[in-house]
This record gives sequence, C-alpha cells and structure tokens, in this order.
Amino acid sequence: MKAIIPVAGVGTRLRPHTFSYPKVLLNVAGKPIIGHIMDKLVDAGIDEAIVIVGYLGNMVEEWLTANYSIKFTFVNQPERLGLAHAIWMCRSFVNEEEPLLIILGDTIFDVDLGPVLKSPCSTLGVKEVDDPRRFGVAVMGEGKIEKLVEKPDTPISNLAIVGLYFLHKAAPLFSRIEHLIEQNITTKGEYQLTDALELMIEDGERFTAFPVHGWYDCGKPETLLATNETLLRKQAPARKYPGCIINEPVFIASSASLVNAVVGPNTTVGEHAVIADAIVRDSIVGNNAKVGRIMLDRSIIGNNAVISGTPQEINIGDYSEIRVG
Repeated sequence: MKAIIPVAGVGTRLRPHTFSYPKVLLNVAGKPIIGHIMDKLVDAGIDEAIVIVGYLGNMVEEWLTANYSIKFTFVNQPERLGLAHAIWMCRSFVNEEEPLLIILGDTIFDVDLGPVLKSPCSTLGVKEVDDPRRFGVAVMGEGKIEKLVEKPDTPISNLAIVGLYFLHKAAPLFSRIEHLIEQNITTKGEYQLTDALELMIEDGERFTAFPVHGWYDCGKPETLLATNETLLRKQAPARKYPGCIINEPVFIASSASLVNAVVGPNTTVGEHAVIADAIVRDSIVGNNAKVGRIMLDRSIIGNNAVISGTPQEINIGDYSEIRVG
C-alpha cells in the first residue's frame, strides 16, 4: 500500500533551527521526527511512500533514501497552497482505485496502523483537544463522521483530526480536490484537505473515526521538548560513562563523548556531540555540538553549535557559537 507524506512546510515556529535544517529532520529522542513516522509505516506494511517536499527538500530526500529501503517518490511543492493542493500534486503517482494512507510528516503518533489499514471504509484519526479552533474537527453521530470543519471559529466538536487519513479508495478524494481547485474554494486562503473530505461526506461517502491517544506535537520549541521527554520514557537505559552521572530517561548517541558531565533527565544527545564539565537536563543537543562549562535546562542546541559559559536556558541554531563569562 502507498502512503502520501507531506513535509513541505518551512517550520517557522522552530527557527532558528529550521533556517538550515528541515523541521522533519530535527532530532527527537534519538532520531529525526520523520524517522519515528517512517518506522510506524514500515511496521504496518507500507511499501511505497510519496513524499511531498519543498523547503530544503533535498536533505529530506537524502536522509530517507539512506535509511529506508521502501520505494520513494518525491514530489516538489514550490508554492504552498494548502494540504489539499499538496495531495493533488501526487495524483499521477496514485492508483485511484486502490486504498491510500495520508499521514502528516511533522507529528509523531502512537497508534497501531494494522487495523486502520484493514478498515472496510474510509477512516480518520481523531483526538479530544481543549481548543479545537486550531484544528480541523470531526462531528460524530451514529458511529460515523457526520461533518468535518476546518479550524471552526465557533467550536462544534472537540475531536481534532490529527493528520492520519485512510481512504478506502483514492478516486473520490481526488475528484473533490479537483472541484475545490477548479472552483477556487479555499478556507483561510488555502485549499484544505478537510474541505475535500467534507464534500465526500456530503455526497454519501461513509467515514468512521479511530482514536489516537498518543499524538505528539513537534511544532514549537516547548512542544518539541515535551515530545522528546515523552518518547524518551520508552527508551532502553543508556550505557554508563565513567566520571559522569546519567539521570534516565536519556538518549545518548554511541558516538557522543561525555566528560565530567551530568546528563538528564529527559535529554537527547546527538551523534559526535561533546559534553564536558557541564550539566544538561530536559534538553536536546544536536549532532557535532559542543557543550562545556555550563548548566543547561530546557534548551535546544543545534547541530555543530558550540556553547559554553553560565546561561540557564538556550535555544540556538546550527553552527552558532556562544561564549559567556
């Protein structure tokens, strides 16, 4: 079965890290965001992925093809006109008479996809949220979805659509997206996938919903760190480092170097990173970063960055260097 994975977003809320690195390749609990997603897809039997790229897309392409052996097709979306438009660009690579899975590439989830892919009808992943105005929402009734609304100004349901869409057949979706584009029907200035799915429901297509209890946002520094903390709890204990204190849960890459350091809890340390004479907790330290003579808390240190001194909280991008004191 094929999956479409849109990853063309710029990730403006995660700057400065996304100035030089695509959002989906940011490290969370020992692997890029998209790595957590791909592992789930491969385990579920997905053997082909159509990946929609844009900003720094060559880096995404290189990482995926180097780390996974399934068939990839990369589609470039030079102008971001909405999720429905992104999906529409993939139509020539999809057999419209076959099932299709669409999964957003910037949100980590914890759900068994096996039963989802065997569903006798189209089905969407949903989760109860406190503020549904930020999401597309589903209104349920009699065991099926009765209505979908994209980011309603007045909340009509607290069931957010979380970015997992299983279509029993792809053809109806593409025909409704074509209608949106031909008639220039947009919501908040974009062609919305939620609007296309709502047209399918209005035309009699049956949609059910399945609960996604583990849905981890990676869109902002604070939520990236929160997701890192949650996922680290599922990791195996790290190895011991002489002269260092490791407070689980942590992920420490095998090539990282620790000298006279206290690391953790809730900390990820990337490949070839060096932490010396430092305390680092509740943080993410990127590949090849160097942290010395400092105490860091709830910080994100980019790849190849260097930080030393006395600050308590730092958020610096790739190749930065900060020395204090």
